[in-house]
Amino acid sequence: MARRTTTPPPDEDFEERIVDIDVSTEMRTSFLEYAYSVIYQRALPDARDGLKPVQRRILYSMSEMGLRPDRGHVKSSRVVGDVMGKLHPHGDTAIYDALVRMAQPFSMRLPLVDGHGNFGSPDDLPAAMRYTEARLAPAAMLMVQSIDEDTVDFKPNYDGQETEPTVLPSAFPNLLVNGATGIAVGMATNMAPHNLVEVIAAARHLIRNPDATLDELMRFVPGPDLPTGGSIIGLAGVRDAYETGRGTFRMRAKTTIDQVTPRRKGIVVTELPFNVGPERVITKIKELVTSKKLSGISDLKDLTDRHKGLRLVIEIKNGFHPEAVLAELYRLTPMEETFGINNVALVDGQPRTLGLKDLLRVYVEHRVEVVRRRSSHRRRKREDRLHLVDGLIVALLNIDEVIQVIRSSDDSAMARTRLMEIFDLSEIQANYILDTPLRRLTKLDKIELDRERQVLQEEIAELTAILSSEDRLHRVVSAELAEVSKTYGTPRRTVLLEAGAVTVPGAIPLEVADDPCLVLLSSTGLLARTGDDSALGSGEERSAHDVLVSVVRSTVRGEVGVVTSAGRLIRVSVVDLPTLPPSASPPSLSGGHPVSEYVTLNAGELVVGLGSLDPEGHGLALGTAQGAVKRVVPEYPANRNDFEVIGLKPGDSVVGAVELVSEDHDLVFITTEAQLLRFPASSVRPQGRPAGGMAGIRLDDGAKVIWFGVVDPAHEARVVTVAGSVSALPGTEAGGGKISDYAEFPPKGRATGGVRAQRFLKGEDMLVLAWAGPAPIKAVSSTGKPVELPAELGRRDGSGLRLAATIAAIGGALGVHLGTAGERRAIGYDPDAADPAAD
Repeated sequence: MARRTTTPPPDEDFEERIVDIDVSTEMRTSFLEYAYSVIYQRALPDARDGLKPVQRRILYSMSEMGLRPDRGHVKSSRVVGDVMGKLHPHGDTAIYDALVRMAQPFSMRLPLVDGHGNFGSPDDLPAAMRYTEARLAPAAMLMVQSIDEDTVDFKPNYDGQETEPTVLPSAFPNLLVNGATGIAVGMATNMAPHNLVEVIAAARHLIRNPDATLDELMRFVPGPDLPTGGSIIGLAGVRDAYETGRGTFRMRAKTTIDQVTPRRKGIVVTELPFNVGPERVITKIKELVTSKKLSGISDLKDLTDRHKGLRLVIEIKNGFHPEAVLAELYRLTPMEETFGINNVALVDGQPRTLGLKDLLRVYVEHRVEVVRRRSSHRRRKREDRLHLVDGLIVALLNIDEVIQVIRSSDDSAMARTRLMEIFDLSEIQANYILDTPLRRLTKLDKIELDRERQVLQEEIAELTAILSSEDRLHRVVSAELAEVSKTYGTPRRTVLLEAGAVTVPGAIPLEVADDPCLVLLSSTGLLARTGDDSALGSGEERSAHDVLVSVVRSTVRGEVGVVTSAGRLIRVSVVDLPTLPPSASPPSLSGGHPVSEYVTLNAGELVVGLGSLDPEGHGLALGTAQGAVKRVVPEYPANRNDFEVIGLKPGDSVVGAVELVSEDHDLVFITTEAQLLRFPASSVRPQGRPAGGMAGIRLDDGAKVIWFGVVDPAHEARVVTVAGSVSALPGTEAGGGKISDYAEFPPKGRATGGVRAQRFLKGEDMLVLAWAGPAPIKAVSSTGKPVELPAELGRRDGSGLRLAATIAAIGGALGVHLGTAGERRAIGYDPDAADPAAD
């Protein structure tokens, strides 16, 4: 296929001339020219200084503009305009994008531009160039160091009016330290950043041992060191890249599993993989949660700021293993990414794929050549200066004759010729003497000139020794690299892990298993869950803070009800409760959470116990302060989390709520008048939730129920009563305590007055605390310290013995009652009190 082109006639008489051109040839030629331009002028870095042409031109222009680190910032648009106008006519957007990347600490391991203003983030674009300012970073001065000492070649710019360096001196291995990325025609490059200290150490080792193996070099450079930190999983791909120039490795975010709220754990992300921003992670997690492809996440917060750095808090739902959720996040989100290394760079003008040793060798050879040319330039400059100093010394020794020769000469040419003939000077020396003002010439000190000549001679000798010895030249290069490493080196940020060293939580299920458990309510108002009955221990074994108010059987993913003195039942998810550590034997409920974190109580409302929500059970048994008793039919509304379980009369309140295990158990009332009534639970008919119950115990005027509970008559049980005075201040009197055998109290019918449980002594007129249940028995004070109870069993209606301290709570094998001196307290939690059991 061919096309026709028309050559415009130079004048009207010229006939139209059509030239046939082969389209394939034209396309091939044009494409090759375009590909050549992209490869060599845009996409690929030079292996010597690690810079693309636009980056090199930016640094060189900023150096020529005097934008050093000790100078003020200038507008980025001024830098872009200078680069575009003189060296890089490819558009301001490309120049500004390159400038921005060199200023971003999350893109460059050692930034080369010191940016001032909004230079973007991994998720957001930078501000426009008219809003930002820039200057060279300290590390950039190493790139252009000694560029004016004939260390590199220069070439004409695009229009031939300016010159630009073909490569920068580069006093550190920039290509390995900062990496590179670019897409050319038919090839691409993607190089990972590395640690400056490690790369320089490897380069110095290669200088000392040119035949060093890859394994030797990898002792110094074990793997990439990414600007954003994180972890690299699996080093096999890294070694492949160091050997062949191509390889892949996995990057993983740095995370910790912390207690982010009092009730929930969370995954805290502090470092992300290279080139991954927090917004990208957040968006992906939200997408997965919305589509129900990822479970177990309740909330996601971005707490990143400029002071603390990156901080993503992923809150985990109770009932899910954080480790398993984290494994899913690594699998499904950019919190784990793959980096493909493709070390393609220009070497002697040709694109090549380079391994670690090749990259280091190319840089070392470049740096040796730079130091050689710099030393040669410096020696030449010092030799020229020494030549002038020798002439000045001759002129100074013969100052009068020199002045006479100059004065007697007709012109400068004659004076120059006569100086050269009389004093045996060169033309350069004679011209310098003639150009030196007389006042300066006469003020010169021969001693200072001799000292300068000696210094110059020593420096020339040193530079000559460097240039004449390859070994000495290499030592100079190595020493300069060591100084750069000492000045600009920083600790490694990225953790390197072998693939086998990473624990894969694949065996951990995502959700917590729905195993049977016990839900515990302590006397200090703490809720917790544990595995089985054996974890509770006996009353004697439990520590001071493990006195229990209520124990309910459930499952980990089930629900229990919290019953309040107002007759309300509030649903609580068991999985939200903290688990007592299995290593604690017996467990300590100090690891529980306050009940106030799970339920909201009204003024004066107290929690009196826990209840199971099992519809196949025997339901709750409730007792009120006015003597009413009720068994609640276990038919609770499934769509409500808060509902009434008893209709209370005005002024009445629930004093006890227990889960009824068997109808053969006794319901027990103990009143302030020391009356105890026990009757079988089967005598109470279950009622619906709105019902107000039925008469439980008959009370005299002024009396009220102080304790209500359930006792299994088939097992040995005890009754503990503590008498005191109604006029005494709470907690000021220990009172008289007594332990009785539960079997001594005869069963009575429901709605009767019961039998006397303790005879009052002088100064005693009421019971302030009571409890009934299985032995062993434990009593504690308001501070949690054990209080010794009377050892012997007293008569059913006998008087008590004086106690050593005020009792705040009494507990047995499966439950306790918490009371105060003077008033009934259901459990040791009061939202208005600092210490739940302080009374």
